[in-house]
Amino acid sequence: MESISASGHPPTSTDEEHGVEAQGTERNPQTNPMPSPPVVPTKKRKEVESRSIVWDHFEKIRAPPAEGETEGPVVEGKCLYCAKIYKCESKKHGTSSLKNHMNACLKNPHCKDTRQSLLTFNASGTEASEGVLGTWVFNQEAIRRALCEMIIVDELPFRIVEGNGFRKFILVACPRFQIPSRWTISRDIYQIYLDERISLKKLFRVSTQRVSLTTDTWTSVQRINYMCITAHFIDDQWKLNKKIISFVPISSHKGEYIAKALESCLLDWGIKNVFTVTVDNASSNDTALGFFKNKILSWGGSSVRVQYMHMRCIAHVLNLVVQDGLRYAGPSVKKVRDVVRWVRSSPARLKKFREIAVLNGVEAKCALQLDVPTRWNNTYMMLNTALQYQRAFEAYENDASLNADLSDSIPNFMDWLSVQSLVHFLKGFYEMTVRISGFLYVTSNTFFSEISDLGCMLDDMVNSVSTSKKEMGSHMKQKFEKYWGDPEKMNFLIFYANILDPRDKIEYMPAQFAQLYGDEKGKSCFEKVQSSMVLLFNDYTATYHVQSASPTVQSTQSEPVHSQTSVGKPQARMKSQLKKQRMESGGSSKETDLQIYLSEKLVEDEENVDFDVLRWWKVNSD
Repeated sequence: MESISASGHPPTSTDEEHGVEAQGTERNPQTNPMPSPPVVPTKKRKEVESRSIVWDHFEKIRAPPAEGETEGPVVEGKCLYCAKIYKCESKKHGTSSLKNHMNACLKNPHCKDTRQSLLTFNASGTEASEGVLGTWVFNQEAIRRALCEMIIVDELPFRIVEGNGFRKFILVACPRFQIPSRWTISRDIYQIYLDERISLKKLFRVSTQRVSLTTDTWTSVQRINYMCITAHFIDDQWKLNKKIISFVPISSHKGEYIAKALESCLLDWGIKNVFTVTVDNASSNDTALGFFKNKILSWGGSSVRVQYMHMRCIAHVLNLVVQDGLRYAGPSVKKVRDVVRWVRSSPARLKKFREIAVLNGVEAKCALQLDVPTRWNNTYMMLNTALQYQRAFEAYENDASLNADLSDSIPNFMDWLSVQSLVHFLKGFYEMTVRISGFLYVTSNTFFSEISDLGCMLDDMVNSVSTSKKEMGSHMKQKFEKYWGDPEKMNFLIFYANILDPRDKIEYMPAQFAQLYGDEKGKSCFEKVQSSMVLLFNDYTATYHVQSASPTVQSTQSEPVHSQTSVGKPQARMKSQLKKQRMESGGSSKETDLQIYLSEKLVEDEENVDFDVLRWWKVNSD
């Protein structure tokens, strides 16, 4: 029912606008009360902080604040580098002009379009490039790849990119670099691995690169058998490369499983030109290399070169020789090991020992270390360090707890003399192990010289007046003769590599053979080495001669010969045919490269100068 006004007519629009107030006046508030609407307070809009990147390079200039406001709106921006001012009021101008100037400002060091190149010193990590002046241009992808390489080389965790310290460092060093997440870094590193794998596969497939392999197997604490295969090769720049091409679990340490793992790895990489495979002296490796040689022959390998494929690890044999002698080193080594273990077993003892060392004027910089008994070079380092702290150990003998725990195992003066003599004796073997274990440089050219030195050292031990040293030397000599006593059981590549050293060639080899195996046996062995090396050289010459020859070249060379010898010169025709047969078989009337090399003078070996045999061959092959 419509409401009716006091005059009896329906209310008009004017009445409706004021009807609430009029009716509220006429009606009884007790019968029909009408509450007044609540008053909503006006809220000031919250100011949002500007998120534009331009304010990292501009200073905000604000207008005078209005009544009731603390600060006015931003109307202009002043460049932090060149002090130019641009309008930037949000409703009229915006920040487009500021962005354009930020990218074009000549004084902005973070500008992508800087017209003048920045000078810097190249820092590629090599000594040859140090101090070379160059130009620097910001490249997001290059810095990102360098970051991945840093994580790979230094073995850092992926989450380093999310650390506050790293982010602060990048903000100061290169603010424009956008730091990727650890998930992006992991994908980038995996992509680097894939790219390097593709390029290495291309090198192995396209080039006739000879590859030497080293491999070993072991069992982890989880009882899982693993196998690692490393490829060593010389690239076209005459640089030695070392690449791990396989790291896989294997089901067993038996020879057939090792051979299958080698085969699948080489098929995956496309490697067929295998030079040598270096393994330790386990019997399973002999079986594996037997299977593997047959596989190489089926791939088209030369039978002459296959017989030189199995190479026993020189460092492993040396370790067995010295380890066999250390068993008869006497009780002095055990006493020193026990007292070192006792001092290191407690932080309080180690602290007291250091204080005693300082009081007695011990200037040793290396800390005490405990050896692994199965590694003789580790034992040598333990004894050598302990000798430097001899005065500290002698001053520590009065300690009551030491005498209570090691009453019969405290080394006395005679024990220290025995250890000193043993360290002096082991030093030569340790330095020899360090030399032949290098992988950043070629070591095969020194193997025969090292074996000769080892034989002389063992002979001196056997002829020593000291009973203990003589006993050790006799046992080490037996182990030495087991592997290197018969040259027929050795890989002749050890001798060939020594001949290819321009400092030695064959000048000293007859005397070395005579010293190792006697005059008669040494002479026959030297003659066999010479004849076998000529056969190997002829095999390589014939192989690469066939590969380098082409039918077009042969036809162009043979046509003039027939035209000149077809009329009235039968002897010339016969000589031409014999010469052609001799050239095809790898022979020549001239001296071979091997004969020319052996006839040249020796390279003088300067003292205190490291001779780079690869660099020498590179210079002389150009």
